[in-house]
Amino acid sequence: MKRFIQKLGPGLLFAGAAIGVSHLVQSTRAGADYGFGLLWALLLIHLVKYPFFQFGPRYASATGESLLEGYRKLGKGVLILYGLLTSLTMFTIQAAVTIVTAGIATSLFGDFISVKIWTVVILSVCFILLNIGKYRSLDAMMKVIIITLTLTTLGATVMAIYNSSEAVSFIQLLPKGSMEITFLIAFMGWMPAPLDISVWHSLWTTEKQKNSSEKRSPKTALLDFNIGYLGTILLGISFVVLGALVMHPTGQSFSTSASKFPIQLIEMYTQSLGNWTSIIIGIAAFTTMFSTTLTTLDASPRSMHKTIELVFEKPFKNGYLTWSTVLVLGTLSIYFFFLSEMGSLVKVATVLSFLTAPFYALTNYILITSKHTPKEWRPSKTLHIMSCIGILFLIGFSVWYLTIL
Repeated sequence: MKRFIQKLGPGLLFAGAAIGVSHLVQSTRAGADYGFGLLWALLLIHLVKYPFFQFGPRYASATGESLLEGYRKLGKGVLILYGLLTSLTMFTIQAAVTIVTAGIATSLFGDFISVKIWTVVILSVCFILLNIGKYRSLDAMMKVIIITLTLTTLGATVMAIYNSSEAVSFIQLLPKGSMEITFLIAFMGWMPAPLDISVWHSLWTTEKQKNSSEKRSPKTALLDFNIGYLGTILLGISFVVLGALVMHPTGQSFSTSASKFPIQLIEMYTQSLGNWTSIIIGIAAFTTMFSTTLTTLDASPRSMHKTIELVFEKPFKNGYLTWSTVLVLGTLSIYFFFLSEMGSLVKVATVLSFLTAPFYALTNYILITSKHTPKEWRPSKTLHIMSCIGILFLIGFSVWYLTIL
């Protein structure tokens, strides 16, 4: 078992990056507003995105290089477009996940420190951890965080089911109206995560290989990914269940304030499950968001550093440190000078992620089916069919959303 756990890593980092705003905020809100009515959307988007996420570790373990090197082989223009899209989304994504983490920290540890100061503290702690410990410390920390997150969330879910006396309906709903459809797009945009995390996963896979004494086979990499992906599905359903059983019966709506949302979240749980559960809910919520903040602060600088090196075809010393600094400063600038409302940040970040998804889906599919991937590790017929349907779905849904704006 110890040997097996040691082999895990990138898949858990994927889960840590994925299980954040999409689960704690969006999934809980979906349950609170629609009961179990949007379970179809949660399960469908996991199925649609599965091939494109899986192509990250598949390509990296089969070739020994990240998707970014693969993008470069498809043409420098593809890599440049990736860099532009990432530079447009990474600051908003980081700001969104960090402000939610700061709001939960304020609720959990006391409001003697404001959300703004918590935002600075959390970013600083993550920055120091990543630039001192590098990948090895991130890998070790994430295993502890994911285990804590899973146990506390599943524990809360079991208690909610046990204590619930409400009649539930599993009738599936299709939201109508621009606000409801925008929420659906945002929900699916980050469920379980933005598709650019496939690039991050491939980078973590190659980094894991550098820090491992054994060669990492594609089978091991795919098993690691599948474990992490199954975890995102399980916890996504758990947060919908919590929202549906605990919050939906109250008829209350969530605040978009980062300081008020966590208080509402924890209070609604404790009213139903008992005051003694507040620490469990608080730890589950904080570990959920801290893991996302930590992994996104690692992945975006890592991917941008690699992109710049590949575009200019030369190494850049301290590129990771430079991009980490740029991301922290850019995130703080967005929060302090442009968008300070949690609801606005989350909506902008999630919708942007959904609209850029077709690019990542199509590019990953073209690369994994090309001559650049060893023939034995190209997709099966089933994955081919799933990929084509998924690409059409993501493009069609994006066009539909843009037409109703």
